[in-house]
Amino acid sequence: MNCFYEEGLQFSCQEGCYYCCGVEPGFVFLSLDDLKRLAIYLKIDEQAVVKTYCRPVNMGSFSYISLKEVANHDCIFLEREKGCQVYQSRPVQCATYPFWASILESRETWHQEKQWCPGIDKGCLHSKEFIENELVKRRGINLAVWEEFVQ
Repeated sequence: MNCFYEEGLQFSCQEGCYYCCGVEPGFVFLSLDDLKRLAIYLKIDEQAVVKTYCRPVNMGSFSYISLKEVANHDCIFLEREKGCQVYQSRPVQCATYPFWASILESRETWHQEKQWCPGIDKGCLHSKEFIENELVKRRGINLAVWEEFVQ
């Protein structure tokens, strides 16, 4: 079966565009590995990362950990003049965008995302193998649970 990205897809972030990092409310869910990387990068422990930079997202009997947003809905780590302040240690959710399963369902969903992301269909050509590796990075990640870090 041929997928629509058999020949690859073009994508490159466009300078000055921070739509995926802000503008509208959203969640950046952190895995346990994301928390470890951020803690090392920020030189603080994981609980301090959670208490300082994160918020709970209620899922019923527990809450997942998401990065905080500032008043204009930008990620807490986004500085518009400088970009992501934790880029080298950014969460997998951020690092794999726009190669998410929901965006790659079909050519139509890819083009729908283009309404928000001006980098879609521009710049670097990413191979099918690269795209599928990005998809694998998000499968089965162990999301961090708020109650395990904040008492």
